[in-house]
Amino acid sequence: MATRPRPLIAGNWKMNGRQADGLTLARALAVRAAHEPLAADLLLCPPATLLFLVAELLTDTPVALGAQDCHPKPSGAFTPMSPCKRRSPNWMESRGVLRWPIPPRTGTSNS
Repeated sequence: MATRPRPLIAGNWKMNGRQADGLTLARALAVRAAHEPLAADLLLCPPATLLFLVAELLTDTPVALGAQDCHPKPSGAFTPMSPCKRRSPNWMESRGVLRWPIPPRTGTSNS
């Protein structure tokens, strides 16, 4: 009989709340996950403004770091839609981000 894939629980909070609120949430999840058996893999996708800080909090915990958005090109001189969105996959991988969505191409030069 084939084994079932392990479930994945992913969460994000967009840009809601303050930096302290996001860090408190990430810290609490990391502490709880480190002390309780997990029936699923956990993935936390903070806003880009908190990626570095949350990455530090999740180091050596069973919680993986993800991103909320990603530019479809691996690198290049493209202008982000906003300062908090559309980082390249190379940029995110170099900062410890393990998963991210690839947006659909829209046909524009910045997509």
